[in-house]
Order: sequence, then structure tokens, then C-alpha cells
Amino acid sequence: MKNLINLLILTLFISGCQNNNNFVKLNNHEFTVELAESDESRAMGLMYRKEMADDEGMLFIFPNEYPRAFWMKNTLIPLDILYFDKNKKLVSLSMNTPPCKNTTTRCPNYPSVKPAKYVLEINAGLSKKYGFKKGDLLEIHRK
Repeated sequence: MKNLINLLILTLFISGCQNNNNFVKLNNHEFTVELAESDESRAMGLMYRKEMADDEGMLFIFPNEYPRAFWMKNTLIPLDILYFDKNKKLVSLSMNTPPCKNTTTRCPNYPSVKPAKYVLEINAGLSKKYGFKKGDLLEIHRK
């Protein structure tokens, strides 16, 4: 009985913690996100991930607004890369960005059309599915 009570308390604690995840909203579509705020976490990004749920993503937060370019080295899944300016307005999209399978030469870059401070990576195809377009506003909710 004591073990059952401890298990129940642990389950409630864990489910309460899960409600505090970082998430973003874009046109009423919510994505739980991992934050990439340090140089190291931004460099690693989503490398080596074999899958990602459609309601998940990674939000890259940079200290300044600047033209950005991402590449898909060691990234195993195709992604949509969404670039946002300092006001969190969508300024550029790279849709259905393929993984880079070339190991002998440099992988191609996918640059933003305008300077960006925030970059959201989600599964390829979701931008089209949800109709994301330039000018859409990103809401960031941090735990």
C-alpha cells in the first residue's frame, strides 16, 4: 500500500512538472520546444535525432538580430526552419529542408531572407499544413 501511495505521489509530481514545459504558439498551434540559447546548444541543434513528434520543436534564441543561416549537417530528419525577427514576426521560411547526407563536402546553408533573432525548427511539412506565412507572430512561453 505504501508503495502504491508513493507511486501515485510521484506520478502527480511528474505530471505537474510536464505542464511547465517551454512552448511556443504560432497561429494557435502549440509546440513544446527545447531551447537552444548557448553557443553549444545552438551548434548541436537537432543533430542525430531520429524522430520528433509533430507537436515538438527546437527554438534557437540568439542574443541579437542578424542574418542567419542554418545547415543540416548530422541532422537525420527533414525540417521546416522558421526565422523570426526581434519582434517575433516570421520573416523567412525554409520548408522541407532535407538532411545533409553528404560526408565529403560541406552541407548547403539555408539562410534567412531578413535578419532574425529567433529560429524555430519543426518537422518538415507542418508549415504548409498549418498555413504558416511571413508576418505571423510567435508567442514564446518559458517555464
